[in-house]
Amino acid sequence: MFGVVFPNRSFPMDISSFTQIGTFHWVLDMNTFIGEAYHQIREICIFLLNSFTLPPGKALAVYVQSPGSPFVFCGAVTLQRPSAVLSLMWPEPGGQMQLPSPDSATPSAKIGVSVEDLTSLPSLDVAAEKKIERLALKVGENLFNFMQSFCGVDGSKLVVPMDILDRWFKKFQEKAKRDPDHLKGFVL
Repeated sequence: MFGVVFPNRSFPMDISSFTQIGTFHWVLDMNTFIGEAYHQIREICIFLLNSFTLPPGKALAVYVQSPGSPFVFCGAVTLQRPSAVLSLMWPEPGGQMQLPSPDSATPSAKIGVSVEDLTSLPSLDVAAEKKIERLALKVGENLFNFMQSFCGVDGSKLVVPMDILDRWFKKFQEKAKRDPDHLKGFVL
């Protein structure tokens, strides 16, 4: 049905490495794979195998769960996009972490995979959207800081020169031309 690879961490793994917990739901217990260092796993490559076809309008969704936290959506693959490298944004461990009793399982991080309606998913690549959002916020912050150094106060209004956007954009472009690494500072 599907396979996964953790770049620089694993050989390809098929569905047999996962525990099936429902007709269309599978879970990989990260304790059995990597132990408590699950947060070091930053990416997963998930792919559909040739012999498997998803029903129309369906996607294979990927989720991560830190111990004691809810599952968080990371992205999905479809027939039109049969493979993807997804960033794993592990949520902070939640709940009250207690020492387990001898007969109970240790709370562990998990990767969940499920077949879902494509229309119910927020995006096929959540990490890419978050990077774009962070980039926009950093550029906006850069503009605000630049404008703040030229603004004056007129009663209850801030006043900036009319050409402030042009001046900021020219300065932004000049910095990018002089130092290509300048733009890398805007992307985390």
